[in-house]
Amino acid sequence: MLYLFCTILGAGFHAGHIVKLKRSYYKEYAIIAILLLALVVLNLILGSVIIPVKDIISTLLGNHTSDFVSDILFSLRIPKLITALMAGAALSICGLQMQTLFKNPLADPYILGISSGAGLGVAFFVMGVSAFGISLPSSLFFSLGIATSAWIGAFAITLLILLVSYRLKDNISLLIFGIMLGSAVSALISLFQYFSSTSALKVFVLWTMGSFTGLNPGQIWVMFFLILIGFALSVYNIKDLNTLLMGEAYAKSLGVNLEKTRRRILIATTLLAGSVTAFCGPIGFIGIAAPHIARLFFRNADHKVLIPATALLGAVIMVFADTAAQLSTPIIPINTVSALIGVPVILAIILKNRFV
Repeated sequence: MLYLFCTILGAGFHAGHIVKLKRSYYKEYAIIAILLLALVVLNLILGSVIIPVKDIISTLLGNHTSDFVSDILFSLRIPKLITALMAGAALSICGLQMQTLFKNPLADPYILGISSGAGLGVAFFVMGVSAFGISLPSSLFFSLGIATSAWIGAFAITLLILLVSYRLKDNISLLIFGIMLGSAVSALISLFQYFSSTSALKVFVLWTMGSFTGLNPGQIWVMFFLILIGFALSVYNIKDLNTLLMGEAYAKSLGVNLEKTRRRILIATTLLAGSVTAFCGPIGFIGIAAPHIARLFFRNADHKVLIPATALLGAVIMVFADTAAQLSTPIIPINTVSALIGVPVILAIILKNRFV
């Protein structure tokens, strides 16, 4: 739905003329901002309990009309909404940088095995420990342990890729290495699953489905600062990303250090995608879909336009997915909804590249 909506709007604004790089995009940004605001309001209203807008406004202003409404908003929906906004923006910016770096329209934040590395960390923490007969308490320590182990796994894989990047001088070889590494890590995870207990396996499977619930304020703040650093590094990469659009030979002729640029992109991707995966689980397809919708809507390849546009559209898609998920009974895993949104976009990309 969102894809068709953006397609129609993009065609309406840009049909019949060529867009210049330096033009303003106030209308496009305004449309996305209004759409995002509407989805944010719907996300707070809808769910197993419908909360009227006036009660939401009163509660946010400190005039608690009901402790029940206050608990739902501040303990569940607002933290979940903030997490969804950050996750959507972070994963979308990762996908944009990966697609530019590898010149692959189907590249996403996890193409180098970052998600698999996080999964391996969680698998070792949840299933590997249980294989030794150690039971982990279902408490704050347990949730922090999952996030920490996911981060360590993602960081370890990125560190390995950075070390290998010193020997691999072209992006295609690095891409192939990342795919093979992800496959090897997935095999190790399957091995953990085979030998794990039923209860540990259930915990791991639930983590892989993705969720924005269960984060306390401290975890949200940690996630925010890590994503903020990754976003700042992504903004710093804008000039080099634009140069890469013209090809590596052209970038070298302008004095761009391709190895340093590639490492900065890898670090930014790890900070963004690794943080989301650690706290929310692996969430797929958004990183692929959002950059393409941004290009379609804005008709521009300049990363000065695409990075904020992709972040906003990623937040829109993720809040939409979270709202749709919480309307069902029982609540549908966020990965299922994101796949239903992202797969049609991916199919459209494949068909377009096949028949154009």
